Amino acid sequence: MIKVGCIKNSLLKNKSVFFIIFLALIFGAIYFVFDPSEGMFFPSCPFKSLTGFDCPGCGSQRAIHEILHLNFKKAFKYNALLVLAIPYILLFFIFNMEWVKIRFPKTEKFLFGRNSLLMILAIVILFFIFRNF
Repeated sequence: MIKVGCIKNSLLKNKSVFFIIFLALIFGAIYFVFDPSEGMFFPSCPFKSLTGFDCPGCGSQRAIHEILHLNFKKAFKYNALLVLAIPYILLFFIFNMEWVKIRFPKTEKFLFGRNSLLMILAIVILFFIFRNF
């Protein structure tokens, strides 16, 4: 016998996944068509506006635009950390997809465990320091 709660939870998760994919496609289309360095409706970094320093995310919008146009060299100049993090981000989403049947618990713990998150935090802080000085 199939539990109704399991089906309901599964449908809600699928709706959430489809909604996220839909939003990603919409934002991807916007970033593909419009250049954030020229567009008026793209938000600017409040940290940079207040301090004059680049935060670790500064240049990400322009980098995404260049990545969508397959110009990785220019994207790397805008935000190297984002470009280098793309494989890691994709792995995160793959490991968290429900349809992935094969699991690698040791690999997941190594890549997304507490020590990994501390290492990523250290990398982001170092990136922030070195890109501004």
